[in-house]
Parts: sequence; C-alpha cells; structure tokens
Amino acid sequence: MTSTEIAAVRPARTPRRSGPRSTLTRSSGLGLGIAMIWFSALVLIPLMAVVVTAIDGGWDVFWSTITNGQTAAAIRLTVFTALGVTAVNVVMGPLIAWVLVRDRFWGKSVLEVMIDIPFALPTIVAGLVLLSLYGTDSPIGVDIANQRPAVFLAFLFVTLPFVVRMVQPVLEELDRDVEEAAASLGASRVTTFRRIILPSLAPAIAAGAALSFARGVSEYGSLVLLSGNLPFKTEVTSVRILSSIENDNVAAAAAVATVLLVISLTVIVLLDVIQRRVAARG
Repeated sequence: MTSTEIAAVRPARTPRRSGPRSTLTRSSGLGLGIAMIWFSALVLIPLMAVVVTAIDGGWDVFWSTITNGQTAAAIRLTVFTALGVTAVNVVMGPLIAWVLVRDRFWGKSVLEVMIDIPFALPTIVAGLVLLSLYGTDSPIGVDIANQRPAVFLAFLFVTLPFVVRMVQPVLEELDRDVEEAAASLGASRVTTFRRIILPSLAPAIAAGAALSFARGVSEYGSLVLLSGNLPFKTEVTSVRILSSIENDNVAAAAAVATVLLVISLTVIVLLDVIQRRVAARG
C-alpha cells in the first residue's frame, strides 16, 4: 500500500484556525480563576511545600538522604518495577480494550465489571487478596511472599485498568470504514494497525501509561502485606517515606518524595513526546 493510498484513507486532520485567540468572557474568567485557586490549594502549594521542605536543610543533606544505601535501593526497586509494569500495561491494555470493543462473547459484561475492581477495591484489601492467593498458604501452590515478584504483581494489580479505560473509548469512536478502505487498497492488518489505528490510539496509550507509572511509584497498600517490606529487597519508596515520618525525619521523607516527583514528571514528558512522534509518523 503506497503512501498516497494511506493518506487517502486516513481521516483528514482539522486545519488550524488562524487569527487572534478569543478572549475570555467575564464568567469564563471567573471560572478559570476559581479552578486555578482550587488546583493550587490542592496540588501546586502542597507540592511546593514538599520541595521546600526537602531542600530546606541544604544540598548536602538532600544528597546524603537520597544516596543512602537503603533509600537508593528502595528508589531503584520502585522506579524500575513501575517501568516494567507500565511496559506490560502498554501491551496488554490495548489488547484487552480491543477484545472488549471489537469482540462479542459470553461473559463480556462480567469482564467489563472485573476490569474496574482495582479502582474500587481498597488497596489494603487488594493486598490481603493477593496474600491469600500468592502467600505461604497459596491454594494454587504459588508462594512469592517477601520476594521481589510480589512487588511487581501488586503493581500490576492496581494499574491494570488505566490503559484499558483510556484506550477503550477511543477504539469505540474509530471509524471502521477507514480500516475497510485500507484493506480494499491492499493494506495488510499489520499495516492498517501501524499506520491508521495506532496513531489514533497513541495519545490514549501514553496517557494510560503515565497514570500507570504514577500509580505504581506511589503504591503502598496492595503490597505492604505480600512484600514484607524487607530493606534492600522488597522495600519500596512509599514504605521508606512512612518510616522516615515515623522516625520524625520529615526532611528525609520530603527528599524521597521530591525525587519521585521529578522522575514521574520526566516519564510523563517522555511519554508525551513518544506519542506525538508516533502520531506524526502514522
């Protein structure tokens, strides 16, 4: 299938409007002001307070805190596990969404409900469920308690719905006539998916991946029972932060939180760049 044919079947992009931007009305400006005040009170000001607390003791204190052996091990475990889980969700999320949207089968409505269980279930209850199934008394003979796979499994459980629920509505809105036109022009299923479907799904996949990663690095309840919180082995940053606060070392907790904030923002920006390039190449 040639580039000309691909361009012919792809949906036309809405041209950008030229000219001066429209100004806010009085009511719109009031709404924007209220929204920014609310957002600042809930997000921006607390984040700034954490960063200020982290650097209040000076760079030397901050650096010694995050390079501490136990803290560094917890950061590495948390970040790399969250990245691995996000990579799995980027593959499995669109696949599950595709099955839910494009296929018809018995029990589909039940599966639709089950997908959202990690959203509704309290995380400590999720940890108890995982411990009952994959702990020392596992009914299926799989014991990963107090091991690193327990952290990975807990992250997978709580992040499962994000990519699925971000991709699913986009798939439902895709025009199948475009795919049929591409097939009639000789495009294979792989080419159709890569050049037509994937560019449309890329923003949703990237958004779901960002949410998945952010949820992973902040998770606590679902893994606290199964992982055992063993230093240098299964201890994650959320547990490390809690330990610092319990020891009345708020600066150390803020330092670790700041590192996680920077890492999360970096990953979100990288995912946004990747999805833009994928959409552009499509």
